Amino acid sequence: MANTLFDKIWDSHVVKSIEDGPSVLYIDKHFIHEVTSPQAFKGIENRGLKVFRPKQVVATADHNVPTVDQHLPIKDELSRLQVQQLIENCAKHDIELYGLGHSFQGIVHVIGPELGITQPGLTIVCGDSHTSTHGAFGAIAFGIGTSEVEMVFASQCVLQTKPKAMRINIEGDLNKGVVSKDIILYIIAKISASGATGYFVEYAGSAIRALSMEARMTICNMSIEMGARGGMIAPDDITFEYMKGREFAPKGAEWDKKMIEWKQLFSDDDAVFDLEININAADIEPMITYGTNPGLGIGIRESIPVTDRIPDEGERKNIIKSLQYMGLNSGAPLLGMPVQHIFIGSCTNSRIEDLRLVADVIKGKRKSDNVQVMIVPGSQQVAAQVKAEGLDKIFEAAGFEVRQAGCSACLGMNEDKIPAGEYCISTSNRNFEGRQGAGARTLLASPLTAAAAALTGVVTDVREML
Repeated sequence: MANTLFDKIWDSHVVKSIEDGPSVLYIDKHFIHEVTSPQAFKGIENRGLKVFRPKQVVATADHNVPTVDQHLPIKDELSRLQVQQLIENCAKHDIELYGLGHSFQGIVHVIGPELGITQPGLTIVCGDSHTSTHGAFGAIAFGIGTSEVEMVFASQCVLQTKPKAMRINIEGDLNKGVVSKDIILYIIAKISASGATGYFVEYAGSAIRALSMEARMTICNMSIEMGARGGMIAPDDITFEYMKGREFAPKGAEWDKKMIEWKQLFSDDDAVFDLEININAADIEPMITYGTNPGLGIGIRESIPVTDRIPDEGERKNIIKSLQYMGLNSGAPLLGMPVQHIFIGSCTNSRIEDLRLVADVIKGKRKSDNVQVMIVPGSQQVAAQVKAEGLDKIFEAAGFEVRQAGCSACLGMNEDKIPAGEYCISTSNRNFEGRQGAGARTLLASPLTAAAAALTGVVTDVREML
């Protein structure tokens, strides 16, 4: 019987199926951070339990951490408390913690892949919706809620209903100035922020196969933003080359054994998907969002939709409300609009390749006086690589502020907030109301588009600079 990649991994991890109900799914790797784990630790302790398999849990601090002076005590009381609780809980339950000051610390979805912890064929969970990032390696990875974190702590399993299968095929060559962030923003704009609800998505096609691992991670990261349970890409030689030699990747004979297993991880030629979508890569141009969900996006040279022409009343009202929050007008272009902030970071676009893209655009140039620019590496290892390659000198010469590793201005849960009413072109994954701080107005875009706007102070088509 022909199977999808998702079927092969899911079926091999089902411990028990409940008739007309969910499955008990075994979890290979459990990532945790300081935000969603405290209540789960408290839950198992109240039941007199310990973490069942602590060696399959990896912890880091990322959401609440400051991105300046990380050697000093955290100023914000709530943030300091959450990070301290993580330290105490991990020590109590014998869990590996890459906390502040550790050379492996960073955003949870950045450190897993770069350390070789994320591997093909695994089931991976975290109390964080962007766990879908790890699906770029041919893994089933998805975010879970606090009660489910507790469930995995207690049993190394989670109750899950099997989602439907969707495949999105992207064929052809990408245009100049178009990168993986544009691909996923284009897909979400095409099918909407709820268009993949109930599905697990496999990305396929020649345009996907041509991408680097870090580009693939960007795409899988934002699968959740179109309502999908997760996203994945079949592993191939690009995957294996990226993984080889990493800290916790298999070595020697174990590597050879794993390679035999991993090379079986693909959707069979005659596998049937519940839904398939075909996209021509040539149709994608640099993208930018204008609203308050990631599905409200347009090509950089397009205009905001004219709301009077939107037939669906619910959609029309949603866009009108979004435009009111964003301070934008129906039918207006974004090109040339002034912005005040640029944020380059987050689990979507804070890896070394993202920062190299930015450096290539800005080298020898100076930022606009009208914008503040933050570069936030996704991990301590990325930060070290930035310095080793001299990218920090390029950023500083351009007037960019280079900060320390963390989630930073992706979300208003730390000190790096965007002031109310001001616009930020962000390489992160969400543009919800208040996401980057109360009243902040977020325009999602690629690192290339963010770099171009940093130089000009306005929304800019990066293709004019390439």
